[in-house]
Amino acid sequence: MSATKTIADIQAEIKKFSPHPEKVKLLAVSKKQSIDKIRELVSQQQTAFGENYVQEALEKIVSLPKTIEWHLIGHLQSKKVNSIVGKFAYIHSIDSVKIAELIGQKSKSIGVIQKVFIEVNLGNEDTKTGFAKDTLVAAWEKLTQIDSIQIVGLMALPPASENESITRGYFKKLYQLQHDLRKKTDTSLHPLDSLSMGTSQDYPIALQEGATVIRVGTLLFGERT
Repeated sequence: MSATKTIADIQAEIKKFSPHPEKVKLLAVSKKQSIDKIRELVSQQQTAFGENYVQEALEKIVSLPKTIEWHLIGHLQSKKVNSIVGKFAYIHSIDSVKIAELIGQKSKSIGVIQKVFIEVNLGNEDTKTGFAKDTLVAAWEKLTQIDSIQIVGLMALPPASENESITRGYFKKLYQLQHDLRKKTDTSLHPLDSLSMGTSQDYPIALQEGATVIRVGTLLFGERT
């Protein structure tokens, strides 16, 4: 099945729905997609791609143009940290203090500052990783003191719902949490100005509620084969 929307289509929607379209990044989710399909989107001037699986991503990184900005958006196991730090512009899935500390240690050892998003489990779902809101607030001081990482924002994948108001409510919660945490953060060290939220199913709502990164996969690539 061919892609249902072009990069230009979604960029137009970003301008339509976002109160600050100039701040929004479209992340093309390329897990299980072919090198050729990724190259096709690159030809449409798409530069940022999100991968879920470390090994698959590392193979793509060496095969595709160096101009691509890679984001790791899938769950990160501690044993994979050493192989990914410095290879991805952003890691979206920091779901524990331990993982953040391991990334910081590896980053320091190779002389980089790794940009990260903290993953929030908005619905406290057992099937998803991420900090519960209260746990994150309690851990925030420790997270912001870790050397060689830079917290650029929060990431969430809220519970699936057919009810737009419920979905919107979760995005509002993430926006509010970002606002509250910024008050207790040195933003010269940790900008905390980004919200990675919204997928093919709900990105227009996420954009309206302040998303700065939207993660779109099958709408761009078509169905996975």
